[in-house]
Amino acid sequence: MSTPKNKLDTGLVRELAAILREADLGEVEVEHDGLRIRVSKPAAPVVQAAVAAPAPVAAAPAPAAAPATTDAPAAAAPAASDKAIKSPMVGTVYLSPEPGAKAFVSVGDKVKKGDTLLLVEAMKTFNPVEADKAGVVKEIYVSDAQPVEYGEALILID
Repeated sequence: MSTPKNKLDTGLVRELAAILREADLGEVEVEHDGLRIRVSKPAAPVVQAAVAAPAPVAAAPAPAAAPATTDAPAAAAPAASDKAIKSPMVGTVYLSPEPGAKAFVSVGDKVKKGDTLLLVEAMKTFNPVEADKAGVVKEIYVSDAQPVEYGEALILID
């Protein structure tokens, strides 16, 4: 017995919704005998991305200002410093847990091994970068919302 083309098979829709949940997909589409069914779920992370996007735009001038406050040899120090905490991945650096909040650390702060120094956001995931030793923050080589490369020097702890 066949189902008329204008009759929607709700069982099929439920099966597609179950597949969507189980496989953690954003959308599933099936076409059979001229009937096309698309099941999708709203993308909640898009709201986060919209919230996170304005912060980098507002802070974009900051990268140029940060090196200007340090002397010229310090600007070259990130590439040469073996002691610096380096970026574990390509991403965007955030110095505070959320826009407008106090920075995790500042120059002169004492930190313990395991303290969160900053976040590196990659693919909408915020990854904490922790101190690998106890000491004093001597230099912060990056600005808030600055893009960074893998292995780039971020902070010097001595």
